[in-house]
Amino acid sequence: MAHVSDRARVALAGIRIFNGAAGLFAPRLLASRLGVEESAEPMGYPFRMFGIRTILIGADLLAWDEAVRRHATRAALIVHASDTASAIATGIKGGLPRRSAAGATVISALNLGLALLANRSDSR
Repeated sequence: MAHVSDRARVALAGIRIFNGAAGLFAPRLLASRLGVEESAEPMGYPFRMFGIRTILIGADLLAWDEAVRRHATRAALIVHASDTASAIATGIKGGLPRRSAAGATVISALNLGLALLANRSDSR
């Protein structure tokens, strides 16, 4: 089972690093993907702020130190469960266009699934 959990952890790290880099270096692209282009400039700050954190969490998922990786995989469960719930709530409240909220929910749920798989070997 460690093989599947390792692949899930590495995939989750890749997704986090990619999305974090996009938030840090291309916040307008993310705003456009979410359908909130008109607020791209104000969104630059939070996208950049969370972008660097997302990159660092992704790096921890790839760390040589097993304790650091284990902590990052456990934290990923909470982060991605929260992200999924937030995406659902935002969609219900109309905070994003329906299609964007659905996409954010699917991506967050995928990340949550990867986090669950990554944690499987830790629970044994």
